[in-house]
Amino acid sequence: MPFLIAIAGIIVTAYIWANRASRARDVVGDVADMANDVRLAARRFGFRRQTNIHPVESIEDPRLAIAAIATSFIELDDLPTTELRGRLTVQLRSKLRADADEAQEMEVLGRWFMTECGGAEPAIARISRKLYKLGGAEQMEPLMEVLKGTVHDSLSDRQRDALEDIKRAMRVR
Repeated sequence: MPFLIAIAGIIVTAYIWANRASRARDVVGDVADMANDVRLAARRFGFRRQTNIHPVESIEDPRLAIAAIATSFIELDDLPTTELRGRLTVQLRSKLRADADEAQEMEVLGRWFMTECGGAEPAIARISRKLYKLGGAEQMEPLMEVLKGTVHDSLSDRQRDALEDIKRAMRVR
């Protein structure tokens, strides 16, 4: 009888380890897919990373900068919900005249820019300055339309502070 229990224990242990290995393989595949998504999105927008230059300084499309700021903005209030992400996608599509794939790729690149800046707050400050360089204070209107349409009137303290940072960077009073 103890022999049968030992064999059953070995079989259960092998089964558990096989499941863990397959889950690890799935996680590695997911990470590779995310990296590929960023690469493909960057290619679609003609983004080229230059040596010794921060990725934000390579942004040439104001729409991409607006999407990056909006993506960072919703990250300021904990993790954004699926509903909030959906509203952001709708706003990017309607206000920036992007199709579904383009809006999704803007969000992917925006999230990547945010991580390259070291978080949501530094990303908003840096990308806002870049947006001002790209289009001046005229870019404030489409940015605010996207932000207002996404978060409505429910702003956290960090988001209010970020709006002040955006106004300062865009030289709007």
